[in-house]
Amino acid sequence: MDKRRRRQSKAKASCSEEVSSIEWEAVKMSEEEEDLISRMYKLVGDRWELIAGRIPGRTPEEIERYWLMKHGVVFANRRRDFVRK
Repeated sequence: MDKRRRRQSKAKASCSEEVSSIEWEAVKMSEEEEDLISRMYKLVGDRWELIAGRIPGRTPEEIERYWLMKHGVVFANRRRDFVRK
């Protein structure tokens, strides 16, 4: 049991390190793009390739980055902290 706990704690630590080390620039989307992304996400979930196929000039990576920065827990906490300063 002790070995299992160590493995789990190491896995959790590496995941949090990866997330916190990512420094992304904000992706700017038009209001129409934001609306389409929200509607498509409700229909198909996180299938970023399908969503990006509906928005000319956007890659799946841009769409995913936008979604995570707008709706992700880590980024939401950062936005809240930024507003307080």
